[in-house]
Formats: sequence, structure tokens, C-alpha cells
Amino acid sequence: LMNEDIRIHTWPCSYYLDTSKQWVSGRLSLTPVAIKFTADKTGELLVNFHLSSISEIKKESSNLIFSSLTILERNTKHWFSSLQPNRNVVFNILEHFWREQLLSSQGAGAEAAALQSTKGKELTGLLMGSQKRLEDTAKVLHYQGEQFDNIMRGLNKIEGDMDVADRLLTELESPSWWPFSSKLWKAPLETKPKETATVSDSKNQEGIIIRIPVIITHRTDSNVKPGKLTLFASGLEISDCNSQVIHRFESKDVDDIRVHTPYEISVRQRFIGKPDTSYRLLSAKMPEAIPILEVQFSKKIQFLEDALGFVGARKSPQVDLGTSIWQAATGLLGGVVQPGSPVGGREGMDNDQVQLQEQEKISQEEAKELKQILKKLKGLALETEAELERQDEALDSITTSVDRATLNIDKQNRRIKKLT
Repeated sequence: LMNEDIRIHTWPCSYYLDTSKQWVSGRLSLTPVAIKFTADKTGELLVNFHLSSISEIKKESSNLIFSSLTILERNTKHWFSSLQPNRNVVFNILEHFWREQLLSSQGAGAEAAALQSTKGKELTGLLMGSQKRLEDTAKVLHYQGEQFDNIMRGLNKIEGDMDVADRLLTELESPSWWPFSSKLWKAPLETKPKETATVSDSKNQEGIIIRIPVIITHRTDSNVKPGKLTLFASGLEISDCNSQVIHRFESKDVDDIRVHTPYEISVRQRFIGKPDTSYRLLSAKMPEAIPILEVQFSKKIQFLEDALGFVGARKSPQVDLGTSIWQAATGLLGGVVQPGSPVGGREGMDNDQVQLQEQEKISQEEAKELKQILKKLKGLALETEAELERQDEALDSITTSVDRATLNIDKQNRRIKKLT
């Protein structure tokens, strides 16, 4: 679970304290679920309310002097002014998290419902989340597998070209008086089947892995604007509210991704002699995108201090991804169904239905749903393992082919030097 006390953003500002009829300087803070204001002089927490209790956020003026931001919380109107860096930035970010909170299952009314949630519902939600992560990972791995296949096809083409070059060099090396040199190699050259170029338009073929609303900051600009982040298997795309593409990063273009908090990342492409292309993205839904970015950009992603707790224990080697998720799912289910008894072997799986139905806290419908999710999880885990093994073999073949091609190139270079 995400730490609800994490500070997403803090802004210096003034708050109108109605009891003393004066403006108090301090700091306005946003957490994943709440808004707080702390006075600078006393350190007193003057404002602290849940995002779901907000009914309106507006930009207003007070006494025709101050450019203010007002938040209507139930029947209380809170006034904030002198916002830094500016009012628009604070408004866009607060409004984004407020709207996402209302749309999410953690919004108004969800707190009471969560207290009444059964163990079965909790497990269902947890396992469905694992299933979604594994499906997203499978999409990325599938795309990587296609890239390996394209590399293998390219290497095979290189080997074919080298065979042709080798025969041509042999012909050139033959003595001028040898009458059969050209005829000897003519037939094989003509009979060699032509390889048709297979150019796939990945942008048209690939599907969207995830799309989330974001608040976008370009480079070090102080202004922010709402938009969308779309993750594809081949890269990521940043667009505005009208779905107009602002920038698309192919996977190879991304030099680094920094995770500042579980809700904020920055993506950068470096250039020599001109400014970097850099975007900072903030979103209430970012925790759903970060695990996918970890798979895609494992060597380029960096978790900064405020985000280290987010990655923590759930980081595991990519090779063991499918197995670890499956074991975690079955182990978790076993712990709830029959505390103290190990689950994860075949016998445990055969008796899952009986054990689930015996558990008072899990209904028959929930047991059935959990069983189906576990079945999907196991299938996904096995498919992921198989794809990873296939990619390992493909990498070995690619390495061997590259080594062989390097030796052939060196050999042909020496032969060409002799001819010249």
C-alpha cells in the first residue's frame, strides 16, 4: 500500500485564517489523499482534509487585490494566496489529484466500503492487480521477442551477403587463365532465393499497454499543463488533452528516466551541442505505470531517495518474474485460506477449492473468482517463463552470429588487402 503521508508537492503560500481575520504565511502540501497547510511561525497544522471531501477548486480574487485559489471543503471555503511558483501550477496539480481521487475506488464513500470489504474481495483485488502487471510485462516481452527475431533475420541476411562476397573474392583470387572461374559460381548466385524485406510498422501493429492522465512540465519551465502519457512496447508518447502528440520517445531515444516520487517521473533524451529533450510528468496514476517502465527501461530507470520505498521489496530479477508472481499469489491465498499451512505445491492447488469453501470469510462466488484468476496467473507466468527462455536462446544465437560475422569480416578484409 502507498504511504498516505508522502508529500507529492509543497508550495509556499498564505492562508486566510478566518478566526483571526488575517493571512498566515506557511506551506500548502498535497499527499495522495489529502491537502494540508502548516503555518511557518508556529508549525501548527491549520488545514488537513481528505481530497474526497472537496466539492470545488476555483481561481478567485479576494478584495480585488490578491490572486487566490479557493477550495470548498464540505461547507467550508479555504482561501490560499501568494502561491509559488504561480497559481496556475498549483491549481492544475490540485485539480488533477482531486479528480483522479473522485474517479478512483478510493474516493468519497470508498473509505466506508473498504472497512466492510471481506478478505475475499481484498484478495481478488490484489491478484487482479498482479494479473494486470503480468499481462503488461508479457506485452513488453513479446515486443522484445519480435525485435530479437528481426535482429536474427538481419544477421542471417548479413551471413548470406558474406557468402556472396566470399564467392566473389574467390573468383577474383582465381588465376586469369582459369577458364571456369565465372561459370563455376554463376549458378549458385542465381539460384540463391531472394529474401523479401519484412518491414513491420510497429506503431500500427503494437497496442497500447497503458494510458494515464498526467501534468506535464517541459524542461525547467515553471508552467504546467494537463495531458496524457501513453506507454507502448516500443516507447512512450506524451500528448495534450486533445490527444495531439507533444513528443514521442522511442525506447532507443530514452537516455534516462528518474522516479522522483511514486507519482512523478522525468524522461530525458540527451544531445550534443543542443539542449536535452526533457519532460517531467506528475500523475495520480503513475504507480500503475512505473512497474511497466521498470521492465522496459531496467538499465535506464533510476529511483531517487523519495521513491526508494516504492520499489523496495517488490523488485526481483526479470528472469524470475513469472515464477515469483505465481508463487506469491498461491502463497498468499494459502495463508488466508489455512493460516500456518504451506501452499504452492500441486497438492495445495488440488485442494484450493475445498479449502476456499471451508473458509468463513470467503464466499463461494469469491472462491470461484479467485480460482479463475489464479488459473490465468499460472498460465501467464508459464508463458512469460517460456518467452524469457526463448529470448535467452535468441541472445545466445545472436552473440554466436555476431562473433562469426566479425571473424568473416576480418578474414575478408585480409583477402581484399592482398588483392589490392
